[in-house]
Amino acid sequence: MILNKSYTVKGRVQGVWFRHFTQKEAEKRSLSGFVMNQEDGSVYIEVSGEAKDVDLFSEWVNSGSPLSIVEEVICKDIENSHEGKFLIKS
Repeated sequence: MILNKSYTVKGRVQGVWFRHFTQKEAEKRSLSGFVMNQEDGSVYIEVSGEAKDVDLFSEWVNSGSPLSIVEEVICKDIENSHEGKFLIKS
């Protein structure tokens, strides 16, 4: 089963390599989609992939990268599906 999810991640998530680690985690799980910084200091992510891989990715997002401090994650099911690579957008 393919899942499509979006995440808005709040906390100390910009300027701490969060997008880079997010891309590596998504690639490790063969997920497609993108990650991008938001003007309000949060990070926005969309992913598509097998349910078990998206679930594991969701766990990772809630803990974050080594230098980040994740304070809140808003996760939603979305209709957009992505194919191909996982990209870092500016």
